[in-house]
Amino acid sequence: MHFQWDWLCLGVLIISSVTAEIENEETLDADVEMEDFDKQSQEADGDRDKSSLEVVYQTPKPTGEVYFTETFDGVLAGWVLSKTKKEDTDDNIAKYDGRWEVEELKENTVPGDRGLVLKSVAKHHAISAMLTKAFIFDNKPLIVQYEVNFQEGIDCGGAYIKLLSSSDDLNLEYFFDKTPYTIMFGPDKCGEDYKLHFIFRHKNPKTGEYDEKHAKRPDVDLKKFYLDKKTHLYTLVLKPDDTFEMLIDQSVVSKGSLLDDMVPPVNPPKEIEDPSDKKPDDWDERPKIPDPNAVKPDDWDEDEPSKIEDPDAVKPEGWLDDEPQYVPDPNAKKPKDWDEEMDGEWEAPQIPNPKCEAAPGCGHWVRPMKNNPNYKGKWKAPMIDNPNYQGIWSPRKIPNPDYFEDLHPFKMTTVSAIGLELWSMTSDIYFDNFIICSEKEVADRWAADGWGLKKLVASANEPGMFSQLVTAAEDHPWLWVLYILTLALPVGLGVLFCWPAKKTDEDTDFKKLDISKPITKGELKQERDQLEDDEIELEEEKENEDTAEDERREMEETKRELIKDTKKMGREALPSEDEGEGGEDTDGEEEENEVADGSQEEGDKSNKSGSEDEMKEADESTGSRHGPLKSVRKRRVRKD
Repeated sequence: MHFQWDWLCLGVLIISSVTAEIENEETLDADVEMEDFDKQSQEADGDRDKSSLEVVYQTPKPTGEVYFTETFDGVLAGWVLSKTKKEDTDDNIAKYDGRWEVEELKENTVPGDRGLVLKSVAKHHAISAMLTKAFIFDNKPLIVQYEVNFQEGIDCGGAYIKLLSSSDDLNLEYFFDKTPYTIMFGPDKCGEDYKLHFIFRHKNPKTGEYDEKHAKRPDVDLKKFYLDKKTHLYTLVLKPDDTFEMLIDQSVVSKGSLLDDMVPPVNPPKEIEDPSDKKPDDWDERPKIPDPNAVKPDDWDEDEPSKIEDPDAVKPEGWLDDEPQYVPDPNAKKPKDWDEEMDGEWEAPQIPNPKCEAAPGCGHWVRPMKNNPNYKGKWKAPMIDNPNYQGIWSPRKIPNPDYFEDLHPFKMTTVSAIGLELWSMTSDIYFDNFIICSEKEVADRWAADGWGLKKLVASANEPGMFSQLVTAAEDHPWLWVLYILTLALPVGLGVLFCWPAKKTDEDTDFKKLDISKPITKGELKQERDQLEDDEIELEEEKENEDTAEDERREMEETKRELIKDTKKMGREALPSEDEGEGGEDTDGEEEENEVADGSQEEGDKSNKSGSEDEMKEADESTGSRHGPLKSVRKRRVRKD
């Protein structure tokens, strides 16, 4: 039985450990679809145990064909600050005068790794650079990837990038919010609205105008990426099959089709409602109408009020009819600056009547109101189906004059520059390691050499699990209940199944017989003496029992002799005393009955007390005339 309890306890502990591990993995992988890392990224993740001081940073270098890369580790070359102003904005904030700096991270710093940092608050920022090679949307995927760290969190502002459309008149010094772009991608937040933008400008093949197409919002909670003050990797993948993927930290957070998952859709509807069509005047849209044949019942009284006075109500005892509910404040005094000509006659302010506080009420008593049982309200005819119902009217459909069908919206306008055009109410937004390429392996290797090291250092500097749990509970106090239940459940099960059971007497005797211990001479002598004492006590008890048995037998013999002597004395007195015959016989019988009753009562008592009572009764019943009884008593006393 004990082995079964041990196995059960072990099973409970194993199940608790496995459950905790599964919950941990589910928490880490929730709401995201994990992508396969490159071999170099896996090797970087395998070195998590290294300290951030042991990380040797080397500027990432592209391993394949790229259209643009930037690490900001050297001289800020090729980047152009905008010198223009934002249109339709006040002049004092219209200028793009926000400050940019190249510096290392404030926390989880990788020595030698620097990035572009937005430094100003409540200012417009604009900076851009030409691509090494323009990207043409033909048969190669487009991969845009860069890092962002909201070092101070984010209140209201964005960290998105724009891929500027190629044109002959593109001048980066005049880059502003209305500069034509092909793709806008990246995080944006204001208030509690957390967004991850993917917008592309689609050209209408019929009109030549551009319309913005927005990807649907991701289903993943993006809040943690904005507030944890960690560096996150943002990736956009556009494929020639007209599909897209958005990734954060190499995990897919949103994907879809350029044809089906954009708002508004790329292709307009084939038919539209005729704007010139109007609803006819006799069009009946009523599904139900009042029954024209219905008649109001004769007993329907529309004049009955909904409420009437309760006739059964009784005025409460102690009601003060003559006392008003409010009286002038006797302590109020007219202000010194009160001008009766200007302000009128002064009156003391009203206060609740203090006499009404102890009474059920004051003033004129009115019966309370109750619902009128005869009230029916205004009569209305019941509703029936409308025989002339024609349905909800809608304009007729006509072919869409602006209809077109673009089966390959991936073929967008060529991109030749990248730019950051931002407004932010929070400073120290960190950007780093931009890359534009067509091969996923190249982007993953680039991420492993840059973002992978930042992630490694941040992981090494993270607080322990206990600190993280405490921090999470500070933000969400209800987590304390979950922690307590999580700890109490395995502990309670462990105590219930693993606590040793109470030893019974049988188990104790069994163990005493089975387990032999070495005994010293002193212990052996002590046990022998104890056994001898026990034997002496047993012998004494046995002698006492034998003595009690002898006494009982002697007592019975004494009773029998007493009865015989009594009967004999009665027969001797019968012929000599005729007058007292009846009395003597009666006395003898009474004595015999008394002796017999005494012997029956003594049988229920102990031997010793029974003997003493018997001797006493014998003395009282026989008196000085019975010599044999006295001798018996004397022999009994001598024996005692």
